Amino acid sequence: ARGFVLPPSMVVGNPQEHTLLPATISELDRLGLRPREVALDDGFQSRLIEQALTPLAPQRVFIAGRQQPGSRRTQRRLARYRVGAEGRISHLKREYELDRSRLKGEHGTRAWNASAIATHNLDTLTIRTT
Repeated sequence: ARGFVLPPSMVVGNPQEHTLLPATISELDRLGLRPREVALDDGFQSRLIEQALTPLAPQRVFIAGRQQPGSRRTQRRLARYRVGAEGRISHLKREYELDRSRLKGEHGTRAWNASAIATHNLDTLTIRTT
């Protein structure tokens, strides 16, 4: 499952990040994925994160820019992982045209995003199996 992207949860408008977290967690739960570690950026509120992550019960939650328990090595590793996720988002925007939907309306945007994510996952599968 390394390198694959889950289908994005979409909401009309510009929602705050912590409102999208429960949808992502329910998708992970539906797929039976249980991450041991979760790395988030500073836009998340601690109280809401704890409530939302309860079903997954990760061993470690890293929020960039905040003091956290654990070794410095682990903190740096999780910080690098989060930065890498930002790079993945940038790659999806540039190479798979997720920066702007060419289809009209909410349904068109959902179809555009789904096809871009599917294409990325197929490309990743092709690279991993050859």
